[in-house]
Amino acid sequence: MALTSIDLLIVGLYASALLAVAIWVSREPKGQTKDTADYFLAGRALPWWAIGASLIASNISAEQIIGQSGQGFAVGIAIAAYEWQAAIVLIIVAKWFLPIFLKRQIYTMPQFLDQRYGHGVKSIMSVYWIALYTAVNLTTVLWLGGLAMNSLTGWPVMVSMAALGVFAALYSLYGGLKAVALTDIIQVVILILGGLAITWIALDRIGEADGALGGLSRLYSEMPGHFKMMLASDHPAYGDLPGIWTLLGGLWVLHFSYWGFNQYIIQRALGAESLAEAQKGLAFAAFLKLFIPLIVVIPGIAAVILASQGALDAGALADKSDRTYGELMKIAPAGLRGLVFAALIAAVVSSLASMMNSISTIFTMDIYRSMFRDRPERHYVMIGRVTAFVAMGAALLLAKPFIGGFESGFQTVQEYSGFIAPGVVAVFLLGFFSKRTNAIGAVTALFASIGVNILLKFGAPEIPFIIRIWFVFMACLAAAIGASRLMPAPSAEKPVDLQDIAFGTRAIFNVLAIVVLVMLVGLYVLLW
Repeated sequence: MALTSIDLLIVGLYASALLAVAIWVSREPKGQTKDTADYFLAGRALPWWAIGASLIASNISAEQIIGQSGQGFAVGIAIAAYEWQAAIVLIIVAKWFLPIFLKRQIYTMPQFLDQRYGHGVKSIMSVYWIALYTAVNLTTVLWLGGLAMNSLTGWPVMVSMAALGVFAALYSLYGGLKAVALTDIIQVVILILGGLAITWIALDRIGEADGALGGLSRLYSEMPGHFKMMLASDHPAYGDLPGIWTLLGGLWVLHFSYWGFNQYIIQRALGAESLAEAQKGLAFAAFLKLFIPLIVVIPGIAAVILASQGALDAGALADKSDRTYGELMKIAPAGLRGLVFAALIAAVVSSLASMMNSISTIFTMDIYRSMFRDRPERHYVMIGRVTAFVAMGAALLLAKPFIGGFESGFQTVQEYSGFIAPGVVAVFLLGFFSKRTNAIGAVTALFASIGVNILLKFGAPEIPFIIRIWFVFMACLAAAIGASRLMPAPSAEKPVDLQDIAFGTRAIFNVLAIVVLVMLVGLYVLLW
């Protein structure tokens, strides 16, 4: 179903407002030019509400909206574990990890590794993160966003991807992180309003005369299997979400890798005006995380009944569950369809802009600057912009061959990330809390992560992915500790000195943390 004039007007107003705000916040004072702190860390002046909103806007991309809607259709509410457990991890990262990062005044995650382990570990991880963000994250967001646009507009997927990439570049390349973070406030509002609209429409169609709340009640009573957080061992999706192991296993490792040590996420906190602001921002994001399944998973579950009623194309959904959200968008009435479409664009371009900025930050500050020192600040900013543009072009070319053949884009990202995530988490945790771990131990953990993953994936394919990640993580810890003991201890200045780092938190953070934990316990009790 094509977009109507009112839909196009809404999308046009959204795009115009976004570009106007990006230009306004990116303007430079007379006689000044952006330095690297301005471009890559927003001048270290981001307030808590911008940090929290930007975290959610960057995270809720095509992977979540499209991928998790598809998983909601195929599996059910169990996929919400990726959202709800993230809320706990955000609280932990805010309290125990951010104080260490901000004390060291770092720009990037590789920079911390350089300070803690040395140049070799930093170089390995810099290359890895640039490759992952470009070949996996950017490509997945582009591909899934292109699929959804194709479902609604009929544009070819490649054209749709190019349009999304160009739009993201238009508002982010000039202004850097400040433009990305502050425009993300608009993105979050549009994303939530559009997500709630599609949820309400889908549930209302099910409820018929009883409305959206009646539709939710009917959905819960008619599809109890789709409202179970803990899947039974004979469930077809047990390999991806293995029951109690989603609480006890490697999903925590993936979360800590993503929310704690992932440049394109943690960069917002590194740009905070203070530690207290950064911590409040992460607590705010944790609170918002609790409601994300309402706008990404519930519509996917509703699509099961809507497809059986003939309201959606059952054949298209059976062929590829990632088409669920695009099909749901078709049933929205004129006007609301434009809002939902704008929300999808907001989710995609905010994530694209964030990834482009992080790729440019790592390449410029951790690779290029180490080879070409003492250049003017504006030179490094220019290199960052060129790097972001090149990364987007590469992702456009790689999207279809890398992601197009997989059934679920969301699970594909987890699989790719899982090869190195256990090693990353082991290296950072030991870097924080083990003074004896050295560079040899860190490198051993990173290579063990890949090697043990491959060994278990092909040698023991019956082990569910999340359980495998936990086994690999434990192997990485053992490998790092063992290798470090065989070699001399690191020099005295390398280990993190925790004595002068304040881990205390403000009252507002503590209250938000308690609220998040109580709500999570209630959700798991209700949906166990």
